[in-house]
Amino acid sequence: MSMSYSPPASETWHEGELALHQHMGITGQMAAIGQRAIRDHMIEQHRTFFARLPFVVLGTVDNQDNAWATIRTGNPGFMQAKNDKTLQISVAPNSNDPAQNGLSSGSAIGILGIEPETRRRNRMNGSIANSGEARFDISVHHSFGNCPQYIRLRDHYFVAENPADENIRHIDHIDTFGQNLIKNADTFFVASYADRAIAPRPATAQSTPNTRREIDVSHRGGKPGFVRLDDDGGLTIPDFAGNLFFNTLGNILQTGRAGLLFADFETGTVLQMTGRAEVLLDSPETAHFQGAERLWRFIPAKVVIREKALALRWHPRDAGQSPNSLLTGNWDEAAQRARAARLATEWRPLEVVRIVDESRSVRSFYLAPPQNRQDITNTDAAGLVPPHAGQFLPIRITMPDNSTPVRTYTLSSSPVDQHYRISVARQTTVSRHLHATIAVGDIIEARAPQGNFVPDALSNRPVVMMAGGIGITPMIAMLHHMLYEARRARRFRPCWLFYAARSKEDRAFDRELADLEKASQGMFNIIRVLSDTDNALTRQDYDASGHIDMDLLQSRLPFDDYDFYLCGPPGFMQAMYDGLRGKNIADARIHAEAFGPASVIRTVDSNPANSVSGDKPPATISDVPVEVNFARSGKTAPWHPDKNQTLLDLAEAAGLSPEYGCRSGNCGSCKVGIVQGDVAYASQPSASRDANSAFLCCAMPAAGANTRLVLDI
Repeated sequence: MSMSYSPPASETWHEGELALHQHMGITGQMAAIGQRAIRDHMIEQHRTFFARLPFVVLGTVDNQDNAWATIRTGNPGFMQAKNDKTLQISVAPNSNDPAQNGLSSGSAIGILGIEPETRRRNRMNGSIANSGEARFDISVHHSFGNCPQYIRLRDHYFVAENPADENIRHIDHIDTFGQNLIKNADTFFVASYADRAIAPRPATAQSTPNTRREIDVSHRGGKPGFVRLDDDGGLTIPDFAGNLFFNTLGNILQTGRAGLLFADFETGTVLQMTGRAEVLLDSPETAHFQGAERLWRFIPAKVVIREKALALRWHPRDAGQSPNSLLTGNWDEAAQRARAARLATEWRPLEVVRIVDESRSVRSFYLAPPQNRQDITNTDAAGLVPPHAGQFLPIRITMPDNSTPVRTYTLSSSPVDQHYRISVARQTTVSRHLHATIAVGDIIEARAPQGNFVPDALSNRPVVMMAGGIGITPMIAMLHHMLYEARRARRFRPCWLFYAARSKEDRAFDRELADLEKASQGMFNIIRVLSDTDNALTRQDYDASGHIDMDLLQSRLPFDDYDFYLCGPPGFMQAMYDGLRGKNIADARIHAEAFGPASVIRTVDSNPANSVSGDKPPATISDVPVEVNFARSGKTAPWHPDKNQTLLDLAEAAGLSPEYGCRSGNCGSCKVGIVQGDVAYASQPSASRDANSAFLCCAMPAAGANTRLVLDI
């Protein structure tokens, strides 16, 4: 029986992998995982698994340091573990295969065993020994299992193998056949390698490090269209959430080389390429591709097409697409999102495609880009800017008197939906108009989503949401987003939602919330609170009566450190905020939806440890007169602190007509650039801005050395 060896973290990961772990801030986490998950031997499950497979994916490097991926087939049993350190593969040499050059004794090799029928896969790398005419052995260096994500379910069958049928083409670019294969692919394989120094094991007498080449070959999957063909002949590929090992990308970061293989599963033809590769950690295109966490590129130097190269064929199963792949996008969708981002500051027509009554007073409107409308001009193929969960949508409505008020409504849809959904309570003149007049097919103008009331993406703390009335809308979006992230990236954050409504008839989203709670499999806990329990049954229609207060929270929440999110009427949010602060919850842990004058009045932490480090104190409003210059119009107006005028008031008094909407800093319609000086706000606007812009509707000149403010209007 061989003794197991647990390599130190420095041997488990090489420099390229460690660099990516450091970039992600997971170095310590992956050091522990690497020593636990990556072995120097095959466990029994893996030995049995390889023996039952009809094919294997190999990664090799030729004598010119080119990486190649290949597929070799055989009847189950053509791979056999001689022991837990050696795997024997019985295949005949194939001179047509460009990977053959790397299949000689002493060469490094990577191996992927994958079973599309079950989505199981295991990886291994090592070195070749005892290479002969019909078989070779692999001595194990690293062996580990892989998760089943992104694998398309397929069933295999054999065809009669005739090497004479294999037609070979060597070219230096991707031809029309290859382009079509790539455009329609939902699967490919990638080989990569790194040369690294290996410290001697304790049992050896060596005192100097060894150099060892390690080759990896892995599977990549997604929706058809997830690989983009670029104008320079290269490919751009999204990298989705995975095991965070970064074997492939770490190798590419180290050597800049890779080999790709695309297979036509119906004909057995394979497209093999070798060339240069690079990792794109900060590409702006990443944000437009749903599910992508980073991108990488491949530039082919040699291309080989081998027709009828495989004795296997595969049938795709109906509805066999990976659930994880369905959570991702494709490059056509990414292009539409990119075009939408360029139109973010413009009013765009959106069509009402669906209307749903959520309660007796709340109605949802589903909005999407118009399709094939003769009455809509100057539209293009732009999609929607994906919102962050919790953001709101500025909309502009044409009223019966032809006025066009701007209002903001929090999005209740998921950030990955192909539509926007606003859920509107029938309260104001505009909301009553929406309820009474707007029908499917009508047009509503909107700008890109805005707002900073979004989940903290860097926090791993459990979440507590408190919603009053229509304040449930951002919470619905957040719950959808958290469930999506749990499925996509296995990022589980327990959440308690306390949802208060006046009565059962006034409460919205009952069925949707129940479905979310069930789908979360225990991650979500929803506590429904009614102040009027007439015609309602306890535990069936509500979980608590009265109001949300600290006693209710303490009775339902286990002891832990939470992030709190509040949304509802101003009095409700202020009471919840004050109650949490009274329990010594840090101000930075309490997030509240803020709409201009309705913002929560906060108390600043006296303990610096409880405050957000690095935050710049907000500017204060000037207490002396300031000259305001409207640069583009050439007009100047004096601003006086005793008049309490906003810059919008001042501009209108000077005869200007700047665009505006909500007049409370929510919609972003009045955003202008600051040429000189600075501005301050009595209450912070909720629309997104930067240090070089101002919202005229709620901004005033800031205190400071400058007594002159210049605006780009």
